[in-house]
Parts: sequence; structure tokens; C-alpha cells
Amino acid sequence: MALYLQDKSYINYTLLMALPNALKTAILQMPTKEKDKLLLRLVAKDSTLVDRLHFELIEEGTTLEERRDEIRSRIDRTAARRHDTPGWLMMDMRDLSGAISYHVKITKDKSAALDLNLYLLLTIMEAQQDLLKTYSSRADTCALYLAKKANTVLTAFNRLQDDYRFDYLSDINRMLEWIYALCSKMYARQIGLPQNIEN
Repeated sequence: MALYLQDKSYINYTLLMALPNALKTAILQMPTKEKDKLLLRLVAKDSTLVDRLHFELIEEGTTLEERRDEIRSRIDRTAARRHDTPGWLMMDMRDLSGAISYHVKITKDKSAALDLNLYLLLTIMEAQQDLLKTYSSRADTCALYLAKKANTVLTAFNRLQDDYRFDYLSDINRMLEWIYALCSKMYARQIGLPQNIEN
């Protein structure tokens, strides 16, 4: 079934709908060899699924810490690099943030979202404090990004059970201290970030 749009293109509804039960049954009754071929062809078309299966089936989930260390190394290299403007720094941070999200998606390593994003913020703010010290129109977008990223980290921290929160408290307060010491302080106030968190 197809729906034709004004520009003469159409949407094939069979691609958008779930498989009908009759088709599911027919697929399940296919010979195993044909199903395997079909499955391999379909899996190969989804690079995220390929990475996830590689992590689960080949690496057997044992490379989690190595993967985290690789992201930390990328963060360290980015923090040590000279950036001409806060905008360029923000673009690198977004790239690293995407790598963290992809890591979480592939490995299901939920604690990495908090750990690595907190590490990203602390490492960048400490290493690039001269670049981020003063608010200006050139630093505006980066300042907003830092405040929003800190808010995301704080939200993840607040979801933790009290036993786990203690482990992060010192780093969270260090992050908040930096957020209020750099160009991001105006946006931190607007968002309503606390300046520190008590035990």
C-alpha cells in the first residue's frame, strides 16, 4: 500500500508497519540456512547492531574498561590540544559526547554516561580554563553548552541511590565550582544549577 504525496513521491506503508503475523510465521518456517543468510544480510546493514553484536559475542563484554579508557584518552588528547576559539572546543566536546553516547548504546554501560561525561567536563574545563575564563559573544554558545552538559550530569547524579552518590560528590562539586568560575556561570544561574551539593 502506498500514499502519494504532492511532490509525486510516495511512502510505502509496508516499510513502516510491523510485520503481519502471516509473514512472521512464514519467515519462522523458512529453512535455517536461508534464514541465516537473510539475518546476516540484514545485520550487515546496521553498523550499530554490528558493533553491539561484536561487543557481546566476540569480545564477550570483557573489553568494557578498555573501551572506557579509549574514550578517556580521546578526552585527554582533546583537552591538551590548543583550540583557537571556544566554538572549536565545543565542537570537539560534542564529538566526544557523541562517542560517550555511542559507547553506552553499544555496551549498555549506563554508569559510563555519568562517569565519562563528568570526566569530559572536568578535564576540559581544567585544561582549557584560560580559553573559557571570560564570557564573550565568541564564548556564548560554548558557555551555554557547558551549563547544559553540567545540568545533564547533575540530573544523572541525582538519580543515583544515596550509597553511590557519595562516590561522585567530590567530583560533582568540583564540576559546579568550575561551571561558576568560567564563562558558563550566567547560564548556570539561569538553568538553576546549585553552586555546590551538601552530603
